[in-house]
Amino acid sequence: MNQNTSLQKPVILLNIDSLMPQPLEIAVQTGRAPALQFLMENGTYIPNMVSSFPTMSVTIDSTVLTGTYADKHHIPGLNWFDDSKKEIINYGTGFRETNRLGLRRSIHNMLYQLNNEHLSGDVMTIYEELANMGIPSASINSFVYRGNTPKRLHVPRLLSTLTRFEDGEWTTKTTPTFSLGVFSKLRRWSFPTQIAAGNNKYTARELRHLIRNNNLPVFTFCIFQDLDFRIHFKGPMDLKGITRIDREIQKTLNLYPSWEEAINQNVWMVMGDNGHAPTGSRYHEFVIDLRKILKTYRIAKIQRPVQKKDQLILCVNQRMAYIYVLDNNLPLSAVIDRLKNDHRIDIIAWKNEASIHVRSGMKAGSLHYSSGGGYTDVYQQTWSVDGNLELLDLNVSEQNELSYGDYPDALSRLYGALHSHPGRFLVVNAKPGCDFKAQSTPFHLAGAAHGSLHRQESLVPLVISGTTLKPSYPRLVDMKEFLLKQCKSSRVKS
Repeated sequence: MNQNTSLQKPVILLNIDSLMPQPLEIAVQTGRAPALQFLMENGTYIPNMVSSFPTMSVTIDSTVLTGTYADKHHIPGLNWFDDSKKEIINYGTGFRETNRLGLRRSIHNMLYQLNNEHLSGDVMTIYEELANMGIPSASINSFVYRGNTPKRLHVPRLLSTLTRFEDGEWTTKTTPTFSLGVFSKLRRWSFPTQIAAGNNKYTARELRHLIRNNNLPVFTFCIFQDLDFRIHFKGPMDLKGITRIDREIQKTLNLYPSWEEAINQNVWMVMGDNGHAPTGSRYHEFVIDLRKILKTYRIAKIQRPVQKKDQLILCVNQRMAYIYVLDNNLPLSAVIDRLKNDHRIDIIAWKNEASIHVRSGMKAGSLHYSSGGGYTDVYQQTWSVDGNLELLDLNVSEQNELSYGDYPDALSRLYGALHSHPGRFLVVNAKPGCDFKAQSTPFHLAGAAHGSLHRQESLVPLVISGTTLKPSYPRLVDMKEFLLKQCKSSRVKS
């Protein structure tokens, strides 16, 4: 396959949902992932990229594409409460919960509201910035897709009754080249085996369609989603999903005269978005039912509009949750004290005008911090920190240099979640092995889950082949700047 018709060396970013360093390395070492092995051995491998927080795909993808944490892009998680509309926003956490909240509403949130209203207009996606520079881009299988190109999307007739769109159609702004399952296809007669979006094979076939027709734009972002579903039930060390995705990457590289030629003609990147923490198998020990902990308060029912008498709203994102305190006469301290009595909750955090406060059900004491101050962390961010550093596993040297342990880039990521949207709320994290539960929330016994600040869910791999450039820091929030630099530098004759 010859790409010499272009003045650019295309950049292809493959985002494998829930790809983690250890299973990737085992798959490569045991010969189960020859394509990924080739890219790793002929490029740069970074095993410890820090994800966004909460470690949920919509928040992470928003961070990758805008180069900001949630305090700037305003996508707080897969499940959160919009205080201005008094409405729970859910992008699809599980059938029972989504169905109770309203299936049509959740689908509308994911397909339209996410990009057109919730994703902040004060930040620009990489697609928008590239368009302003006259550089084309493509999005394949990503629900975060905002670009500069108006596009009419269509819901198939059988599914149109599940949406709020008139005649099953809506106009939105996407990348110039855009694919999202049944809603927008590059290959006219293709049919995705997953209704909401394409599966691994579908994503790879859409990418190969662009390559075969010499239509690769300067930047293409592809998401492979199937691995995440397997790991939730099989556990983090399941390798079969990696092997299946690798076969699709092999077929893609095989379009070129050789795999070496594939990386001569393109820049290839493969990343994970979040990790998974293994979960225990005993319900009463490992599932944290927030309704039981907070049963003395009036908790909003998700199947009805918020009532004046409701005191709390629970929005669970697997191993992380937002707890909204609607009753202004109910002090946060009362709710915190109840949460603190459960030793399975490792972080309880909230904000006020001056700083962020952290408590724990596992450790004594408290921690307070704010941006700016005498401590400089490994990402050259400055902070004022006071209290028990163990609550966030922080280390400070004699030179006031601050480093992170179990919670990578914890100060900035937690700040981002607590400032991601208005409201009076707490952020809670479950300790590894445990999963949060509220009304109809899916949980993952004897499998794996993500969402929290812990390193198990926060450190992901990045493979870069076809260029010597690297992100300034090993964080997904630094990917946009890196990708823009690469796209600009690729504008040379091949």
